[in-house]
Amino acid sequence: MENSQDLQSQTRPSSHHEPIKASSSSSRFKRICVFCGSSHGKNPSYQLAALQLANLLVERKIDLVYGGGSIGLMGLVSQAVHKGGRHVLGGVSLLL
Repeated sequence: MENSQDLQSQTRPSSHHEPIKASSSSSRFKRICVFCGSSHGKNPSYQLAALQLANLLVERKIDLVYGGGSIGLMGLVSQAVHKGGRHVLGGVSLLL
């Protein structure tokens, strides 16, 4: 697994996908629910995309609702959003 600092320093994913670009600094949404894996995935571009999404949420002042995991892509998104000063709400089913 690559260090999240190394991933944040990259300017674009290693795949054919373009980085996410924000059109403004605020949003009409207060919270967004994100579904992603508890693994980091086979392609490092997944980790970079997760961090880009987290940075976009912080930039647009959007709080995160997610599955509650602290590892993998879920962990990357939630930790980055939290470090950016936004609220993070994780929900875990009692059946898990």
